[in-house]
Amino acid sequence: MNTDTPREKIRFAVIGAGNIGPVHARALLELGDSADLVAIADEVPERAADLAARAREWGGHPRATSDVSALLASDQIDAVCVCVPSGMHADVAVAALHAGKHVVVEKPIEVSLEGADRIMAAEAASGGTVTVVSQHRFDPSTEKVLASVRAGRLGTITSIIASHAWWRGQSYYDSGEWRGTWALDGGGATMNQTVHTINLLLALAGTPVEVFAYTARLAHERIEVEDTAVAVVKFESGALGMIHATTAAYPGLDARLSVYGSKGSAVISDDGLVYFHETVGDAAEIAMSAGTSGNQVTDDDRPGPTAGGLGTAHRAQLADFIDAVRSGHPPRVTTAEARTTLAVILAMYESARTHQPIAITANRQG
Repeated sequence: MNTDTPREKIRFAVIGAGNIGPVHARALLELGDSADLVAIADEVPERAADLAARAREWGGHPRATSDVSALLASDQIDAVCVCVPSGMHADVAVAALHAGKHVVVEKPIEVSLEGADRIMAAEAASGGTVTVVSQHRFDPSTEKVLASVRAGRLGTITSIIASHAWWRGQSYYDSGEWRGTWALDGGGATMNQTVHTINLLLALAGTPVEVFAYTARLAHERIEVEDTAVAVVKFESGALGMIHATTAAYPGLDARLSVYGSKGSAVISDDGLVYFHETVGDAAEIAMSAGTSGNQVTDDDRPGPTAGGLGTAHRAQLADFIDAVRSGHPPRVTTAEARTTLAVILAMYESARTHQPIAITANRQG
C-alpha cells in the first residue's frame, strides 16, 4: 500500500456500471476538490462506455474500460468503488487491495462470512482503507439518536425495531439474471434492502447474540430468495429487537427505526426524525403513559429539501472515506461492523431454514 502523502484529490475508479454504479460516480463528481473520477469499469464494455458518457455530462472526464485487471495495475488509481453483484464483492475488493488500492464496497460486504473474512484479511495485509456502504449512518437523524444513546440520555435501551416495508416489482427482479439468486444476490429483502436498517439497529443496540426468524416468498416469482422476513434478536446488553424486512409492501412504505429506552425513545422514518425524547439527569416518574406525548423534535431535525436520496447520503460516506484515507484513521463504517450486519442476516436465513434460534458469529474467525 502506497504510504506517501495523499494527493490533493483521491483518484477513483468505479467498478460495476449497473444500478448503483452511477450513484457512486455522480457522488464522487459532486465532491469536487477531494475526489477525481478517473475510470469506469464493467465487464460489459457498452455499459462502461454509457456510464462514462453520462459522467462526462455531469462534468467528469473518466475513461471506460472492461479490463479490471489492467485498471487495478494502473498507478493512476488510488481507490475503487466496488459496485459489482454482491457475490463478487470479495473477488474484486481483494484484488484491489492486493494492487495497493483503497476500497469502498457497496452493501452488503459480501454474501458469506468467508467472503467478508477474505476482504478483512486483505485489508489487514495491505494496510489499505476499506469502508462498506451504510450511508444512512451519516443522516443527521441517525447521528442525533446515536449521540443520545451513547450519552445515556435514552437510559437503558430496552427494545428496538427495524422495519423496511418497501416494494420491488417483478420487473426489478427480472432486470438481471443475478437478481434474486443466492449465489450473487445473497438473499432477498433482508440482504439487499433491510441491510441498511439492520446496520443502524446494531449501531444503536450493540452486540447481537441470538436470532430467531421466519422468511417467505409471497409476492414474486422466478426468484430463489425471500421477499418477506421477520426476526427477533437478543442483544448482549439484554435488549430485545425485532426486524421486519419486505419488498412485498405495495406500493411501498417507509424504512423505520424505533428505539425505546428507560429515559427516552426515538423514531426515524425514511431518514427523518419523527419522534425524539431524551432526558438529561433523572427521568421524572410517570405512572402510566401512551401516545406520542413529549416529542422533542424541532424544525432543525426535519430533513431539508436537499436531504435524503442515494446521492446525498453516498456523498457523505465517500467524504468520510476520503478523510480516513488522508488521516490514516478508521472510516466511520468499518468492515468489522459490516461483517456483524452480515452475520445477523445469515443467522436469520439459517434460523428460517432450521426453525431454531441461531447464535450469531459476530467476530471475524481465523
